[in-house]
Amino acid sequence: MSADRIHLVRHGEVHNPDRVLYERLPGFGLSEDGRRMTRDAAAHIKGLERPVSRLLCSPLQRTQESSEPFTELFGLEPELDERVIEPANAFAGLRMSRALRNPWNWRHLRRPALPSWGEAYTSIVERMRSALDDAWDSTPEGDVVIVSHQAPIWLTHLSVAGLPLRHDPRTRRCALSSVTSFERKGDVWREVSYAEPASTTGAVDVGAV
Repeated sequence: MSADRIHLVRHGEVHNPDRVLYERLPGFGLSEDGRRMTRDAAAHIKGLERPVSRLLCSPLQRTQESSEPFTELFGLEPELDERVIEPANAFAGLRMSRALRNPWNWRHLRRPALPSWGEAYTSIVERMRSALDDAWDSTPEGDVVIVSHQAPIWLTHLSVAGLPLRHDPRTRRCALSSVTSFERKGDVWREVSYAEPASTTGAVDVGAV
């Protein structure tokens, strides 16, 4: 027996008035709009009328807060999984537009295919695929919700689709509180749906790289 489907849910909008790259820094929780977004994401999954039997999330504040509506709707306590955390990057705590004006920071852009500014894309995929496989194999039945971050979710999408991992972060299809869903047949993962249940009009979404 195994899980039926895994939903990767991105966290909601973060309170980030200085518009910095918040990476793994402490103290970055959801804004009021972000909390509304997470409720919309949870309601969307509830509306699928599929049994959800497990809830996992990254240990960062914004993902734990984004898991709260799922606890309320499904009665599940979140399990923290370090493997689905935001990748580390060299620009943590900086405003990207200002950081790139400093020639000292240009060295971090020398090999964008890796990327040279942070954790290698291959490393992110390995830990995400490990987390998905473990969740799938250790859940007897029902769906699993995993609340994670933009880069890990998008790289999982690229990996499952067999696409190159190198990409421009500005082109990611992974909106705040979006839901990207996967199933596994044998050892092969496939993406089954993508949804943006929450309105992000006017949202500040500059914290990921």
